[in-house]
Amino acid sequence: MRELQVLITFGGFVALLLWGVHMVQTGVQRAFGKSLGLWMNRAMGSPSRAFGTGLLVTAAIQSSTATGLMITGFALDGLVPLVPGLAAMLGANVGTTLIVQALAFDPTALAPGLILAGVWMFRHYEPGRTRDLGRALIGLGLLLLALHQLVTLFEPLQKAPLLGSTLLALTDAPVIALAVSAALTWASHSSVAVVVLIMSLAHHGLAPPELAYALVLGANLGTAVNPVLEGGDNGNPAARRVPMGNLGTRIAGGLLGLALLPWSGPLMTALGGGAHGVANFHLLFNLTVAACFLPVLRPYARLLQWLLPPRTDPHDPARPQYLDESAREVPAVALGQAAREALRLTDLLRESLRLTEQALLREDPRAAGQARYLNGAISQLDRAVTTYLATQDQESLSAEDAQYLKSILTFSMNIAHAADVSGMGLLGHASRLHKQHWALDAEQRAELVEVLARLQRNLRQAAALFVSGDRTVARALAFEKEHFRDLEARAAERHLERIKTGHIAAADVSAFYLEILRDAGGVNACLVNAAAYPILDRHGELRPNRLRKSE
Repeated sequence: MRELQVLITFGGFVALLLWGVHMVQTGVQRAFGKSLGLWMNRAMGSPSRAFGTGLLVTAAIQSSTATGLMITGFALDGLVPLVPGLAAMLGANVGTTLIVQALAFDPTALAPGLILAGVWMFRHYEPGRTRDLGRALIGLGLLLLALHQLVTLFEPLQKAPLLGSTLLALTDAPVIALAVSAALTWASHSSVAVVVLIMSLAHHGLAPPELAYALVLGANLGTAVNPVLEGGDNGNPAARRVPMGNLGTRIAGGLLGLALLPWSGPLMTALGGGAHGVANFHLLFNLTVAACFLPVLRPYARLLQWLLPPRTDPHDPARPQYLDESAREVPAVALGQAAREALRLTDLLRESLRLTEQALLREDPRAAGQARYLNGAISQLDRAVTTYLATQDQESLSAEDAQYLKSILTFSMNIAHAADVSGMGLLGHASRLHKQHWALDAEQRAELVEVLARLQRNLRQAAALFVSGDRTVARALAFEKEHFRDLEARAAERHLERIKTGHIAAADVSAFYLEILRDAGGVNACLVNAAAYPILDRHGELRPNRLRKSE
């Protein structure tokens, strides 16, 4: 009976530790989610910058798994080249070790103050960044309390025969220890939590250094599995190069670490004992893997490209169909070809939005992967249109042709931006809805169906406007912004009412639903900018005293 009580207590504190990590992750992601993703995407221009970006983002959200899933999503959308993506993953793996280093100094005394400040921020602020940061502070305080309780709990277990024999068996089987730790990390989605548990075992002498280090190797392997399994699949093997490449570096490092464990006695002595020794080994392992792979990322990327070749599809939507190089000599023909190619973007976006609706309302991960694939194709096609027009001989263009070229660029750019907002916003929400096991209520689902149908209608209007230039239709499309603002305002009122009545779970879902509506409004704003505003601006109808509501 005593053993059962200890086991339940242990499980409860582990659950509290995982929940604290979860609250920190979700709090930071809610506070900075979209801007964090946009900044991260822009900051990964070179391998060195990408490495630093992955390190900083992981240190902020306390999860290399979450960072890996974001990078994988960018790769699926075609927004991140392979070499910077792999470098960012190496940085993310180093970033998670900084968190462990901080926890090794046992900052438990900070926990009450963090929880107090977090609860005050959560209770006294409306839904927004400050409230979300309060949630992160509560999670950090709970994490520190759980760690302290686990350390206390392990003290009387030092002489427990069952635990001692189990850990002794694992000491003699490092491969099994690595596999057990990898499976636990994969299941918990948190290498930080698992390494903290290993530190607790080592602190009380329950896990000798050889076993503790083998378990750390397993935690590093397990954290690379989730981006492979959960990063989405668009049917193109090339889209899996970043997560598979990261898993390859983890496997190579883990195998090398296991092979060197029997000769690592002097290293163990130099790293120190107990929790600090585990934290130091965790940091040293990831720095070593990064140092080994950063100089050879380009040949490693070529190997991945050979192992995971791009899907050869003669009907690849990213391939231009109308951009004829020979048409450049006749500007009117070249601009007409570019306009036809720009209109293809609306067809791709229409299908992407249809698949996004399936991902949101039916929780269909395959539809989400296909939508990401189409969004990536839209981005590539927009770049092709921009390059084609940018290299057109400007001196051969009349004033009317120059204006038409500008309108094509504006239309193509905004349609591609609408795909980016849909991919990073709506598809990201679909993934989160599935992972959190949330369910929209009947009113929200019905309203969302209407919102997505309205986006499809506005997209058709934008395409028609691009061809016709009808000012009446342009005014009607411009005022669609007001409709989406009204929808968001009504949803915000319902959300505040749920908070006042104390329905916390429903309030979480309604806050999430508000984010969906905001991103749907962002997609609609791109459609208005693409087709309606250029026409109205051309006729002087976007002055402050006109169409004020639609600006």
